Amino acid sequence: MTSTSRAVSMFIPHGGGPLPLLNDPSHREVIEFLRGKARQLLGTPKAIILVTAHWEERLPTISSAEQHSLFFDYYGFPKETYELQYPASGSPLIAEKVKKALEKYGFQAKLDAKRGWDHGVFVPLTLLIPDAEIPIVQLSVLTSQAADEHLKMGEALSELRNENIAIIGSGMSFHNMKAFQSSGGKHDENKLFENALQQSIESGELDKLKNWEQFPGARYCQPQGQAEHFMPLLVAAGAGRENNNSKGKCVAKLELMGTIVSSYLWT
Repeated sequence: MTSTSRAVSMFIPHGGGPLPLLNDPSHREVIEFLRGKARQLLGTPKAIILVTAHWEERLPTISSAEQHSLFFDYYGFPKETYELQYPASGSPLIAEKVKKALEKYGFQAKLDAKRGWDHGVFVPLTLLIPDAEIPIVQLSVLTSQAADEHLKMGEALSELRNENIAIIGSGMSFHNMKAFQSSGGKHDENKLFENALQQSIESGELDKLKNWEQFPGARYCQPQGQAEHFMPLLVAAGAGRENNNSKGKCVAKLELMGTIVSSYLWT
């Protein structure tokens, strides 16, 4: 892939805290996907804009330093999970490109050279790009959790794909914390939601994604006011749009802690 290739837009699941890096058995399929198929699908972009569910801001906020420390935003895990390293570089130049692209679409974007990369960044990227050779720019989601705004954020970023800068949304298509590992028929709602989501994305109907809360099982999978893990998917979907074509592809449905989580690709 050359520096002028159009990079992909992807949505990936990052799992629970550092559990993927502990080879937790409940994360086996996610681990294998990130180490294998997801790596192949990503290709070799010159940089990655990583949209993380674990950073919510009122305005889109962009990591902008040459180097960022890691922000261990999880609790109660083994000591070694607070000593992890992911030494990829940042990119002030690309951060500025992201800011300008968002401003072009009417956003008041901000740069942040201090906040560390949270586990929505370094956990999946450790598996996806273990040699940390690709520069990373971290981007927040919005506290509004408004679907149309996140889709528009993605559309603003789409032009950067023409510079071989990949867009990765890091979140979870299922994120009901109370329901993980529980049993019972309500997990049928998980399947219904995943099917509706796949149909919408593969048909390229972004207007349906604007109303994702009306999908069957939506509020079981993403409880009201707690849908921050779904927002990176919307950004990735918006960034997948090209010449009025918004069709993406479901590239994985993975078992995670008794539930289904999915991954999507736009080329």
